Amino acid sequence: MTLTRTARHQKPALVLGFLALAGVVFAMLQSLIAPALPTIAGDLRTSATDVSWLVTAYLLAAAVTTPLAGRLGDMFGRRRVLLVVLGVLATGALVAALADSLGVLVTGRVLQGAGGAILPLAFGIVREELPRERVGVAVALLSTLLGAGGALGTVLAGPIIEYLSWHWLFWFALIMIALAAAGVAFGIPESSTRTPGRIDVPGALLLSAGLVCLLLAFNKGGGWGWTSGTTLGLFGGAAVALAAWVVVELRVRAPLVDIRMLAGRGVWTTNITSVAFGVVTFGTFLLVPLLLQLPTATGYGLGKSVSEAGLYQLPSTIAMVVFAPLSGALDRSFGAKLPLILGILMAAASFVLLAVAHDAAWHILTAVTLIGTGIGLASSAMTNAILAAVPPSQTSVATSINTLARTIGGSIGTAVLATTLSATATAQHLPTEAAFTTNFWICAGTLLVALLAALLLPTGQRRRRDQQ
Repeated sequence: MTLTRTARHQKPALVLGFLALAGVVFAMLQSLIAPALPTIAGDLRTSATDVSWLVTAYLLAAAVTTPLAGRLGDMFGRRRVLLVVLGVLATGALVAALADSLGVLVTGRVLQGAGGAILPLAFGIVREELPRERVGVAVALLSTLLGAGGALGTVLAGPIIEYLSWHWLFWFALIMIALAAAGVAFGIPESSTRTPGRIDVPGALLLSAGLVCLLLAFNKGGGWGWTSGTTLGLFGGAAVALAAWVVVELRVRAPLVDIRMLAGRGVWTTNITSVAFGVVTFGTFLLVPLLLQLPTATGYGLGKSVSEAGLYQLPSTIAMVVFAPLSGALDRSFGAKLPLILGILMAAASFVLLAVAHDAAWHILTAVTLIGTGIGLASSAMTNAILAAVPPSQTSVATSINTLARTIGGSIGTAVLATTLSATATAQHLPTEAAFTTNFWICAGTLLVALLAALLLPTGQRRRRDQQ
């Protein structure tokens, strides 16, 4: 195996660059739609409730396709499946760029959701193609793209909408996807590690049904009513489908996801931490721009434009990129536990600061820098912890589940935080300062749960011995 690895990774920087470009464009597509929703609703003459399906459809598609594509990558070759995913993503960007109605645009967003499998597949390629001593730092950089690309999307969305049109959000994405696909096609060899088996169709259907019910309930429950029959029925359907999925996966010979693998201490603790970071990451994208854009007449808003609010995310993006390699270096020396705990503490400190003080620009800038530092350290550490806990043959499916955990956390966070904001709205339909403060404390408390899970993570030395 050592000779094979040495022969294959002739240009590791090139491999990492192509994968990074693919990861960035997916992360940007995840976040850049949010600032454009009011403009799109006006142009397409639709309601704010209907246009929110652009976010919901994307999350649902990503949740369903990510574990499926991860398993297919382990079975048939990660490069091959990654090219298919990029093709679907490019089709979705093209459909959205040409859309002249909400239905067509939602269809494009569904196709774009397939991009959720990009990073899990990329992690598997990195693990196989790069020298062993470079894997930790490479994974750290790729992991950070989920947060950094998301922040970059919010930065770029404002100027693009202001000076061009919302259609160009997708035209620019399409160009980046095409470049990434060409790089993957001509610059990355096919995987040599495969997991033989057949596609677990019953498991795939049950998992998909459970995830659709769960995420739909979280994303639409606020509008439908949390105690409405539809919302409660979806939660019940999710519980039944996911319970049946676990039973099926424990019985079939070649499961879609190895439940026993998920039960490993290095895996379930990391997945709990990922759910928590999903909550706070989406909390950052929701709360901070909204607080910045509220009128100064409220006494707590800063009166910034969409473009100005996006620029406030730049320190967070820079911090993520700077601290991701540090996380990889710490992982190489001490294991993933240390950088994960440090990242959680930094992110928690940012939300404590925001809960206590958020009425000046320097408060926001300091907090988002701390958030970026925490996400840069923790995102990288979570992926490296998963890689240390599973064999190479399960890399893509294991990291797919970890990515899915973050998506579920984002849906939970958006539902809880948005409900809190709307529950105490003023007569002008603006969220109160108390609602912001409460939500910042909720995010800090969520990170306390992440800290408890991270403390249970096996040490780096134990994981390395377990794999020998």
